[in-house]
Amino acid sequence: MQNLSSILKSVSKPGRYTGGEYGQIIKDKKNIKCRIAFCFPDTYEIGMSNLGVRLLYGALNSMPDVWCERVYAPWTDMEEQMREHKIPLFAHESKDNVKDFDIVAFSLQYELCYTTAINMLDLAGIPMLACDRGEDDPVILGGGPCAYNAEPVADFFDIFSIGEGEEALPELAELYMRMKGNGTYTKTAFLREASHLKGFYVPSLYEVRYNEDGTISSFEPKYDDVPKRVEKRIIKDLNTSCFPTKPIMPFIEVVHDRIMLETFRGCIRGCRFCQAGMVFRPVREKSAEVLNCQAREIFENTGYTEISLTSLSISDYSCLHEATDKLLEWTNPNKINLSLPSLRADSFTKELMNKVSSIRQSGLTFAPEAGTQRLRDAINKNLYEKDLMNAVRLAFEGGKSQVKLYFMNGLPTETYEDIEGISSLASRVVDEYYKTPNRSKKPVTVTVSVSCFVPKPHTPFQWEPQNSLEELCDKQKYLAEKITDRKIRYTWHEAKVSRLEAVFSKGNRRLSRAILCAQQKGMRFDAWDEHFDYEKWMQVFEECGIDPDFYANRRMGYDEILPWDVIDIGVSKKFMMSESKKAYESVTTPNCKEKCSGCGANKLGGDMTWCPKMKQ
Repeated sequence: MQNLSSILKSVSKPGRYTGGEYGQIIKDKKNIKCRIAFCFPDTYEIGMSNLGVRLLYGALNSMPDVWCERVYAPWTDMEEQMREHKIPLFAHESKDNVKDFDIVAFSLQYELCYTTAINMLDLAGIPMLACDRGEDDPVILGGGPCAYNAEPVADFFDIFSIGEGEEALPELAELYMRMKGNGTYTKTAFLREASHLKGFYVPSLYEVRYNEDGTISSFEPKYDDVPKRVEKRIIKDLNTSCFPTKPIMPFIEVVHDRIMLETFRGCIRGCRFCQAGMVFRPVREKSAEVLNCQAREIFENTGYTEISLTSLSISDYSCLHEATDKLLEWTNPNKINLSLPSLRADSFTKELMNKVSSIRQSGLTFAPEAGTQRLRDAINKNLYEKDLMNAVRLAFEGGKSQVKLYFMNGLPTETYEDIEGISSLASRVVDEYYKTPNRSKKPVTVTVSVSCFVPKPHTPFQWEPQNSLEELCDKQKYLAEKITDRKIRYTWHEAKVSRLEAVFSKGNRRLSRAILCAQQKGMRFDAWDEHFDYEKWMQVFEECGIDPDFYANRRMGYDEILPWDVIDIGVSKKFMMSESKKAYESVTTPNCKEKCSGCGANKLGGDMTWCPKMKQ
């Protein structure tokens, strides 16, 4: 690309933009019928670490007539140079302008990426609003966790992929190529046909009306052939699904530069605050044999010296011990580190610590989430203090002297007694260290990391208000005053960031104009501390006539039409309401392997042989 090589000399980390990495996929454009630009609205280092992007890149490029290329958000210094030299946003592999692709797909992982995403459209020369785009503009597709409530960005996207995309996106590409081939393609006709495919939501085909108080009065499809609700897609058999074993090797250091093995999808636990635990149901596992083969192939193709077994809760993988045994047979001789993130305290064992070297070598992290048993029961954590103390005792006996504990503040039903309980629990972990014989001689450090509760769509807490900004800050200050032991290190998440996240998490279509206004004011990379500007966002909301409290701090009614009700994740609203009410009684629900509570996800299929209800 003209001028690209010259401007790379004047930007930080030019390796973000060069392409040409080992493992990238290059195809002959003459033989391609559908070109897809897969955009990640964050830096190269973040995007290259995302497993979902790797999976979809592999699935789409397995189609001979399709070429999927990568696109990352240029950092501000690079964007400045691109705009000055009139270089449009380009794809990593071919360096072609993103505007020249057939489909431009965005992975929306976090609400604070929205301004960055639409800024990428602007940088490519693509009109940001869907209503301003014509037949010659590409189809703009969104997917990822944020698509489960796509309404705040509905005005910018033509279509959303709901759920898992390894089979869905190739189906959409096939539809595009078929309509182009038989001469029936227009963008309007394509979007109408795409709405008939399972798992695709086309916001322009739905009309939303509002009451005088700003709540939704109706949310209906405009045509009889458009589904009233869009059911998410899932991969039923992970053993046979696409899993690329020749990943792209980055030129520069990225966040997760290692082999990532996906062990299973879904979660059995049902924590009432956790969106991932609900939207990824039902649980589907890979066999230990398949994991071992995939790990071996990736190692031979890359030479990576670390393997991470990924899932929402690795302790709940039923084949964990079998899989680690198989992996250790060859990883130990090859000096490959095996990492097991997301371990639960009630599943941590001495056998696991002795077997997996990475657990012995690094500090351990557990997530009690709340400081008292009453509040842990309210959020359905199903974790007891004795479980945590047993886990840290095993860690201390194994020579560890550092433990990190994750908590949240602002949870529904929380009191200041619960907040003080965080400090007390951390102190008891410190005491446990000194009670442990044969402990390390190093000084103990217990890190308490506290984030702010953000109510998420498709969870039992979706109706809940977030604490006000003042309440969140007061609670953070209160906990800081209660932690007096120097052996306890306290860190917390910026409350202003969490408040903005809550606004967009529970938002509706009326927020699109605020996002557009923010982009026009130069706002992007809102998830980065150096670019986040809360006061500027408040100015944007005021200019657009939007009250952020309406979204973040208002309790929604059980009978209210929610912006995300158009999406069917498989878990029933009746189950969510029941779980919401049980929270206020501090009544727990057993995990799925103990008892099926009838959430509804088993209707989606997949490997549910372990489910009690399926065995009946």
